[in-house]
Amino acid sequence: MRTASEKKSLVSLSNYGITNTNIHYQLSSSELHRICTAEGLGTETDLGALAITTGKFTGRSPKDRFIVKDKISKDQVWWSDINLPFETEKFDTLYDKVVAYCNKIDQLYVRDVYACADKNYQMNIRVINEYPWSNMFAYNMFLRPNDEELKNFTPEWTILNAPGFMADPEVDGTRQSNFAILNFTRKIVLIGGTGYTGEIKKGIFSALNFILPRYKETLPMHCSANVGEKGDTAIFFGLSGTGKTTLSTDPNRKLIGDDEHGWTKENTIFNFEGGCYAKVINLSAENEPEIYGAIKKGAILENVVLDKNGTINFSDTSITQNTRVSYPINHIENIQQPSIGKNPQNIFFLTADAFGVLPPISKLTPSQAAYHFISGYTAKVAGTEAGVKEPIPSFSACFGAPFMPLHPAKYAELLMQKINNTDINVWLVNTGWTGGVYGVGTRMKLQYTRAMIQAVLNGEFGPYTYEEYHIHSVFGVAQPRQCSGVPTKILSPRATWADDKAYYKTAFKLSNAFRHNFKKFESYASEEIRRGGPQRYAD
Repeated sequence: MRTASEKKSLVSLSNYGITNTNIHYQLSSSELHRICTAEGLGTETDLGALAITTGKFTGRSPKDRFIVKDKISKDQVWWSDINLPFETEKFDTLYDKVVAYCNKIDQLYVRDVYACADKNYQMNIRVINEYPWSNMFAYNMFLRPNDEELKNFTPEWTILNAPGFMADPEVDGTRQSNFAILNFTRKIVLIGGTGYTGEIKKGIFSALNFILPRYKETLPMHCSANVGEKGDTAIFFGLSGTGKTTLSTDPNRKLIGDDEHGWTKENTIFNFEGGCYAKVINLSAENEPEIYGAIKKGAILENVVLDKNGTINFSDTSITQNTRVSYPINHIENIQQPSIGKNPQNIFFLTADAFGVLPPISKLTPSQAAYHFISGYTAKVAGTEAGVKEPIPSFSACFGAPFMPLHPAKYAELLMQKINNTDINVWLVNTGWTGGVYGVGTRMKLQYTRAMIQAVLNGEFGPYTYEEYHIHSVFGVAQPRQCSGVPTKILSPRATWADDKAYYKTAFKLSNAFRHNFKKFESYASEEIRRGGPQRYAD
């Protein structure tokens, strides 16, 4: 007897206008891996994973991500340099062009998947890919319906992904030949001109970030999450390179997910995804054994450098700094099943402060938590972008601004409500520099950061008292005076600097950068949120 997948192997795409191509429906990961290696689209590495290159684009292109401005979105989306409007008529014409392009392709790879591990919030998705490795990525990153679920599967959203199609900006209304466009009325994510797979998952994440707060009373979060033996859930916010995946992948705690979650009105946390998408720059089995161990058959490595034997050089950034691996979450042994957690008790905001002035860990009040959530601070250092030669403050609202269609204050107020209605503690964790700015000081040791996270999870840091905490004189956050496994001097950033005057000058410089960034949110933010920022200016 045929399985549900086999019964639907001749699935029709005629309702999308696609009629003249061979359709490969719901192929297994191993079959897609085989096709890629057989057709020269990828290479099998010595660890068994598939290595591919994504072409010109090795990361997202935020300036080429648009939202169709229509009846649903026009009065709800925070139109800005992040959420760029796109005309309905232009979208319809461009969609027809992409469909015509797909009708000329010999093969298309189609997959039905869903997002949101909590069935009460499930979104059914059909992914249509030009490339087999893009379809394998969709298998890895979304939740995978079983044969029984596929029998009555009806897609709600569609991702049409055609990397080989190049737009004509003058005619099509795009900025350049690549684009990623969300249409909330037609429930389509249209992607063209870029092979970077991250655009696939971030399109759906952006859609959920619009839908969940407005219709489901749920806070969408760009975060990772795990759960302890006692059922206590921890949430980790952080931009790329701050340690979000590394710190949440803990052998002593079950991983809920590494990137995208919802926090429901019932006070549960659920993963949007079915896989992980981790940076692998300088990855090693010694420092990150769980992620390293997940790189095996079924995983996809993006833009890494291999030698002639297929051995991966994780330190080689000649293609990009943004080397990545995607794998199904079950490649990690210690996972929460289903990917749902209850009883959230601790939130960690991770920042790689290249100025070396923020404490390695500090406790935040609810207003400080909302302020730092809206700010979403980390720092760019030399080598991360062309032209960056010294540390530059970098702010991404809600630790994921490119994916947040609503105004950041909406998400911050929802976060603050949840903090005020629970006993959850919020911590700011600096995984960046200590003892001076980038180039003078040193990167915080991972073993110290892990020890501080563990101290929080073990309940070592209690409520605020003068004996246990010191209030940072510039940022006003409460920094613990002692922590098991961490030298006392490390806990005070000022104490690690050789020059007090230079420390405070740099701290005020960063404080002013926070204030300058927050000006664009002040008219939307409540007085309580505004009070959460640094209280002093430099002279």
